[in-house]
Amino acid sequence: MRSLLIKNPVVIGASWIGAYLVIILFPLLILLFYPPTPNEQRSFWLEFSVALGFIGLAMMAMQFALTARINRVEASYGIDLILQFHRYTSIVAFFFIIAHPVILFIDNPQTLQLLNFLQAPWRARAAVIATLALVLLIVTSIWRKQLNIPYEPWRTAHGIFAVIAVAFGLGHALGVSNYLGLFWKGVIWTGIAVAAFWLLIYVRLIKPWFMLKKPYLVETVVPQRGDVWNLVLRPRGHEGMRFQPGQFAWITLQISPFRMREHPFSIASSAEHPESIEFGIKAVGDFTNTIKDVKPGTKAYLDGPYGVFTTDRYENTAGFVFIAGGIGITPILSMLVTLAERNDERPLLLIYASKTWEDVTYREQLEALKDKLDLTIVHVLRKPPEDWSGETGYVDKELLQRYIPKRPATRNYFICAAPKMMDAVEVALHELGAPVTNVHMEHYNLV
Repeated sequence: MRSLLIKNPVVIGASWIGAYLVIILFPLLILLFYPPTPNEQRSFWLEFSVALGFIGLAMMAMQFALTARINRVEASYGIDLILQFHRYTSIVAFFFIIAHPVILFIDNPQTLQLLNFLQAPWRARAAVIATLALVLLIVTSIWRKQLNIPYEPWRTAHGIFAVIAVAFGLGHALGVSNYLGLFWKGVIWTGIAVAAFWLLIYVRLIKPWFMLKKPYLVETVVPQRGDVWNLVLRPRGHEGMRFQPGQFAWITLQISPFRMREHPFSIASSAEHPESIEFGIKAVGDFTNTIKDVKPGTKAYLDGPYGVFTTDRYENTAGFVFIAGGIGITPILSMLVTLAERNDERPLLLIYASKTWEDVTYREQLEALKDKLDLTIVHVLRKPPEDWSGETGYVDKELLQRYIPKRPATRNYFICAAPKMMDAVEVALHELGAPVTNVHMEHYNLV
């Protein structure tokens, strides 16, 4: 049974990677086995640029699948890893697509006249529109914060730019009949585009419709230390959402889920009680600063659960080490309270970094858990009070070495904090002998 638990996720994850590679390389396979009938001398660089264009277009179509929050795919990697993969592959696809006309212009300068938008054939105009949409998509995504673009308008524009880029890119490819002149080739590419747009319809229309059928009501909003608020929701007319401790969900509050104004938050409550779900939310932005003012009875909708940052995936481990910074304690609290309700007897260590003693979110609740669990808590304060005798500064290799087990490979490690802290802790754990497969991290800034 142990070998099955370990191997199955690896096999499933590898199969999704294989499927992705097959789809994006499929255009080249078609050209390899069914090359176009040459009606003129075509240079190597021309064919190479076309190949890059086809791969880039296929990768852009696949972006719709990566952002559709498909549960089976997400369960293999975690949605934070998938979104990072989405960002990087979008950039790679962008360079492939840009390289296509650049190489074409260098190899045959006469093709520069295709940039004359008013006089160029329609397939060239489609390529220009697709490229401009892709440029806008990349620029507004990478520099969204520098351009002060709010998240909701950006997300709407992001989807529009993606649809334009793929639709007009496909139109350009079909218009260049040298490569997709055969009817069945056009059908295959049209099928890829239709599948991509179907995923967009699923995300924007079908999934919100299902969410609308399972509403939640705000029961209360509970203030916590560190300018954090617990949003407590109860399902209305259904049994609630089954989740694993440490997972998160997207919340739509006060408005229809079709508005697509949702925000991801970690669940802070026990997985044993889906009839009441609590989210820990720190007031740091326009939306989160309004949580404290939400009235009981307010309607909410949930899309989830998501995430692989959970102790439930590692039932056979000898114990757990949790390392949190600030609001990163939220998913870890969910894991701890769930383990307590399950009467778990394994040794647990929590290393919790905060700015001050008063900023320690869930401080009293964590202390109470020590009576129910074999739990050791190490607080690390950057600005400790004068009478403080505990750890100070930052969580570094020396501090970890004082507390983690002498045989680090016997534990699984869960880290949730600011990116800089997580990177430093990850490196330190590896240097101390913790296997890569035993270290799990959660990024709570997904957008």
